[in-house]
This record gives sequence, C-alpha cells and structure tokens, in this order.
Amino acid sequence: MWQAVRAARAGRSYGTRAAIPATLIMGDGIGPEISEAVMKIFSHAGANIDWEPVEVTAQPPDEGRLLPPAIYESFNRTKIGLKGPLGTPIGKGHMSLNLAIRKEFDLYANVRPAISLPGVETIPYRGVDVVVIRENTEGEYSGIEHQVVPGVAQSIKLITRKASLRIAKFAFDFALQNDRKTVTAVHKANVMKKSDGLFLECCDEVSACYPKGINFRKETIDNVCLWLTQSPEKLDLMVLPNLYGDIVSDLCSGLVGGLGLTPSGNFGDEAAMFEAVHGTAPDIAGQDKANPTALLLSGVMMLRHLGMTREGNRIHNAILSVLGSQDPRKLTGDLGGNASTT
Repeated sequence: MWQAVRAARAGRSYGTRAAIPATLIMGDGIGPEISEAVMKIFSHAGANIDWEPVEVTAQPPDEGRLLPPAIYESFNRTKIGLKGPLGTPIGKGHMSLNLAIRKEFDLYANVRPAISLPGVETIPYRGVDVVVIRENTEGEYSGIEHQVVPGVAQSIKLITRKASLRIAKFAFDFALQNDRKTVTAVHKANVMKKSDGLFLECCDEVSACYPKGINFRKETIDNVCLWLTQSPEKLDLMVLPNLYGDIVSDLCSGLVGGLGLTPSGNFGDEAAMFEAVHGTAPDIAGQDKANPTALLLSGVMMLRHLGMTREGNRIHNAILSVLGSQDPRKLTGDLGGNASTT
C-alpha cells in the first residue's frame, strides 16, 4: 500500500506543518500489526501525526473506573484518536471497552459510511453509497438491566430528549456539509410508542430548522432492512437509536465487502475517536496476514476531520488503486490475494 502512496507523492513538494498529537489505541489480536501498518502509511503520505500509544485493558473493579488512567490523560488532551479492535467478553465480565470509551468521553455520534469499492465484488450490490449515523450513548446499551427473579431478566431502553435532539442535529449538519439529500429517521414507534416516539418527535423538530433541500422521512427499522437488502439506492443518510444503528451499520458493511473494508468515526462536541469495527481475529494475530484497510480508511476519516484533506485523499486514492488493481500480490488473503500486512 505505501508503495502506491509513495508513487502519488513522487515529484511533488509539500510544505511542512507542526505534528498533530493523536491518541493511538492499538487494541488486541491483530490490532498492533494493523496499527503499525497504518502509522507507516501515514508517514509515507506525509501525514504529520505525533502518535501517543496507549494500552487499554479493563481495570479491576476496585479502581473505580473501567478504563486505565493513561487514556484519560492522553485523549482529554489530544481530543483526537485512532483505535484498533478491542476484545470484549460475551455474556459475562466487564462492559465493552468500546462502549466504555464512547460513554466516558461522550462520543455520542457514530458515523459509518458504506460505499462500494473498486475491485470488491458484492453481487448483486453495486454502487452502494449510504451513511449510518448512530446515537452512541443510550438506548438498549445504557447498561440498565437486572434480574427480576431467577429466570427473568429485564433490560431498560433509555431514550432522552437531549440525546435525541443532538444526534438529529448532528445528522442534519452532516447531510448539509456532505451534500446528502435525504435524512431518514429509523424507528419502531408503531410498537415502542414512548421511547421511539420521543426519538421521532425530536427528529421532526430538528428537521424543521433545516432547508427544504434536505428531504426528511421516517421509516420503520424492518422496512429499512428490507430496502437495504433489495434496493439500497432508496437510502442516503440514516439516523438511528443505538441498537438499531449497531445492527444496520454492520448490515450496510456487508453490502460493500464486510467490516474489514469499512471505516468508522465517533464524534463528540469536542473530541473524536476513529476506529476499526471488525473483530480482533486472534486466529491470525501475529502472522502478518491481517488486512489493515478498515483502520486505514478510518484514519483517512481522521485526517479529513483534522483538515489534512490532501494527505487523506492521497491515502484514499492509493487504497482505491490497490483494490481496483485486483492484483493478488497486493491483496491480503481475505480479498483473494497472497500479500502480507506489511
């Protein structure tokens, strides 16, 4: 990949800029090796980032906080971060570290673009171009659950006016800034009339404050999933409560090649964390086989967010060139090639 980046820079001269500090969470499993690959590509592309590596592991309960002190010290200062995959126990143990990071730093908006890539065949889906904006801090992921009596568990879905208004505003601002024509609020208010009803009410209220050039509509989650599998071109930008957004964003990734090829960014009012959303792949960890594309595309999102558009575009164009080449010497095993991470 960095050979393609180097070729894009050949014969050009760029001015220097001060290095921008950024928190780097390499993560678990394949995380460290794909993070190293991304740092190397950034360097070749002239993206002057001063990386601050931080190890994130669950802290003992008596520490009072799930995350280690180093992440607070670094991220509260840099306000920008890139994160590899973090492992989470299923059905037991501590809260998801990914969820903990979003909650601790109030990164309330998750942005997941799903755009078809050259050379990546996902028949019958071609020309997919959708964006999922997910509310990140509440809903079914609020962590309010308990056992009523043995054999009966209860989980509470929390929807607030404050969180719903701000995610709706974020979605409409994103549509305005990125030339998206239609915002679809996704819900199940025909069943969950109070919680999803409140979410829709807030989206309605916010939509009235934006120009008529942005269309607004409301669709149930089941209709949206059907459209995505049959006619994804019907959708443009979707804004969803937490659980729906988690599911739909992964569905959209499947339309364009999977989680290994899609970026993700989490935004708050003052900070942003970009991440690979695929798993830790422990079966290939340390074998130099992992595909770094998802983390690299998330890094491109980060560079553009920082105003380093030229460097971000240079890396993005190199990714498209490599994927479009369909050259097995340049592609990792998951894409049918025999190239290594490095």
